[in-house]
Amino acid sequence: MQTYPLQSMSMEEAVRLQFLVVDCMTKVFEGHESLTRGDLGVVMGLNKPVTTWKAEKVIADVFGAEACILVRGAGSAAIRFGLHSMMRSGDRILVHRAPIYNTTAASLEMMGIDAVEADFNELEELRRVLKENPDIRGALVQYTRQLPEDRYNMHEVVRVIKETADIPVLTDDNYAAMKVKEIGVQCGADLSCFSAFKLLGPEGVGVIVGKQELIDRLVKESYSGGMQVQGHEALDVLHGLVYAPVALALQAQVNEECVRRLNSGEIPAVKQAFLANAQSKVLLVEFREDIAGQVLEEAEKYGAAPNPVGAESKYEMVPMFYRISGTFRKADPELEHRMIRINPMRAGADTILRIIRESVERVV
Repeated sequence: MQTYPLQSMSMEEAVRLQFLVVDCMTKVFEGHESLTRGDLGVVMGLNKPVTTWKAEKVIADVFGAEACILVRGAGSAAIRFGLHSMMRSGDRILVHRAPIYNTTAASLEMMGIDAVEADFNELEELRRVLKENPDIRGALVQYTRQLPEDRYNMHEVVRVIKETADIPVLTDDNYAAMKVKEIGVQCGADLSCFSAFKLLGPEGVGVIVGKQELIDRLVKESYSGGMQVQGHEALDVLHGLVYAPVALALQAQVNEECVRRLNSGEIPAVKQAFLANAQSKVLLVEFREDIAGQVLEEAEKYGAAPNPVGAESKYEMVPMFYRISGTFRKADPELEHRMIRINPMRAGADTILRIIRESVERVV
């Protein structure tokens, strides 16, 4: 199976990004403020905690964006709010011809937005669909792969959309932010949305960065005190953004090492291993026999996590051994019986291969 995983940042690039986050913090926060747990409530003139307002400024600066807002509801709510800021009920939105992520599909349905599909892998088709549908009012581009064969480049897709139609572009950067060199807004999109929980941050906090005009609409509408992200949560978002790049770059290195060692025949029961963005960048391991389900059962006994929490959240340290995604099962139903996916999390290649080896020995 041919896959086209996203290019991860190198360790050197990740270190530079960590330094950038800290540098941006020092330009917004006074030293003592970084050593507190922040403030609370709807502060006069801001209608949110001062700490949250400052954290949003830092995040916007990190990504070179005009503005940022932290929202409740993690990445799914960030996308929902982002869509609301640029679309209206009855509008039509351009999407990739692929299964739309469940919560995003629900957002489109509840907002009464109709999807128009184009294959983002084929730029000429993308141009044609936009020209044939002049009533399209926006575009949604998911950064990570929706189908195994997806290979589109975010820069190219956003460029073609902007050249062909005068519409706003929202990118779903979940599973990509802090892993790739540039998120959607850095590729020319109007809004980028992602979850802080996936970046070692607090539960339930989403991040939207992008155009000031669109962010201001959301700030104005998010009046309720209960909707605000409190100061201590905003600081926790920054804590996560500081440590996530290097942790994720190290994880990418582990993925590469596992692929190299497995494909060299270190574990004879493994037919092949490769990387795919499904949605996180994961290791896919295909066995020579139909033992995937049994291996997953045994792997948990050897310490592997059997399910995700927040997809690379701060709680996930041991490697996760999990069944392949629904997208891959749909592409080839037989794969479920002989293939598993592994996310290294904070583990090393030796640990992952040991768990595979010992699990296989129990079932073969």
